[in-house]
Amino acid sequence: MSDDTRAKADSADEFDGETTPAATTDETHAVDVVPAAHATSADAAGDYAADDYAAEDYAAGGHVDGQPVATDTPADPASDAQDPGPAAQPTVAAAADASVQYGVGPFSIREVALLGVWALSFVFSFFSIYVDSRFMMALGVGGSVWTSGISWILTIGAPTVAVGLIVLRRFSPDAIRRVGSLGIDQFASVAFSVAALIWLGILWEEIARVAQGGPWLHSWVVWVELVLMLAGVLLTVFARFIAPFDQDFQGRPQVTAHVLASPARPVVARPVTASPAADTSERWADPAAGAATATDTTATSVIEPLVAEPAASQAFWALAPVERDVVDENGVPLFTVGPTAWALVIEDRGDAFVVRHEDGRVGYLRDVSGVTRG
Repeated sequence: MSDDTRAKADSADEFDGETTPAATTDETHAVDVVPAAHATSADAAGDYAADDYAAEDYAAGGHVDGQPVATDTPADPASDAQDPGPAAQPTVAAAADASVQYGVGPFSIREVALLGVWALSFVFSFFSIYVDSRFMMALGVGGSVWTSGISWILTIGAPTVAVGLIVLRRFSPDAIRRVGSLGIDQFASVAFSVAALIWLGILWEEIARVAQGGPWLHSWVVWVELVLMLAGVLLTVFARFIAPFDQDFQGRPQVTAHVLASPARPVVARPVTASPAADTSERWADPAAGAATATDTTATSVIEPLVAEPAASQAFWALAPVERDVVDENGVPLFTVGPTAWALVIEDRGDAFVVRHEDGRVGYLRDVSGVTRG
C-alpha cells in the first residue's frame, strides 16, 4: 500500500470516528421516541383494559345495566371490622337528642304537670270548705278559703305566685330570677310544702274533733286540696329523683349563689393584748409620787433618768405637753393623750410610742417630741 493510500485510509477512519457519536445520538433519540410512542399506545390500551375491568367489577359488584343485583360475593371480614358502617356510628342528631329536652310548647313535662295540679287546686279553692252553711254562720266565716280570713295566702296564694313565676321565667328569663335568696324552683318547693302542711293541719283538726265526738265540719274540698298540694310537693321537692321530671334539672347552667344562700364566714376569736409586767405596773403605779421623789433628789439624779433610755420592751409612763392623737395602723385616731393625764407606753419604737388606753385599746403616738417620761 502506498503512502497516499494509507493517508486516505487514516482520514477516512478519522471521519468515521467523528461521525459515529452523532449517529449514535440520532439512534438514541430514535430509541427514545419510539418507546414514547409505544407508551402512549400502551397507556391508551391500558385505559381501555381498565374500563373493561371496571365494567366487569361493576357487574360483579351487583350492578347490571346500571341496576343493583344480588351477588354471592363474600364480604371481607377485615374491611367490615375496620368500617362498622353508618348504623354502628353515632350520628350528630343522636348526640343532639341527648342534650335536648322536649316538652309541650315552651314548658317542660314537669312544668306542664305542675300547671295542671295548680289549675285544679285553684278551681276547687272557690268551692265551700264546710258541709253546712249553719256552721259557717256560727263560726262567722265564708264558704271558700278565699273568704275565710287570711288563710288563703298560704293555702292557695303562695302556690299561685310560684306557678306565675315559673310561667314568667319561660317567656322572660331575665325578668325575675329569685324571690329573696331563693330561686324560683326553690320558692315553688317552699310554697307547695307550706300549703300542704296548712291543708293537713285543717284535716288533722277535723279528725281530732270527730274523734272526740264532735261533728264533721269540713267538706271534700279539704281532701282534694291536700292531695293536689302533695302532688305539687312531688313535682317540686322530689322531681329531681323521678323520671321523666328529672330531665328539667339536667344540663342547667351553673350560677353563683345569692349572698344570703352562701356559706357563713368563719369567726375568729379576738386576740387579747398582754398587760404590762407586774413589777413595771407597781413601779409606775403613782406617777405623782414618782415626780415628788424626783424633785427631792439632786439635779444630777433628776437628769440621769431622763437621759437613760428605757428598754424597748420596758413599759413607762409618758406625759404629752399638748393633746395629741393616738392612731391605729391605718392612721385613724383612736383616742388622745395630753398634759392632764399620764399615758402608759408599752413599747418605745424610737420615732413612735405604742400607747395603751385604760379601756385596753392600743395605738401609736407618732409625735413624741417634748414628751416627759415618768
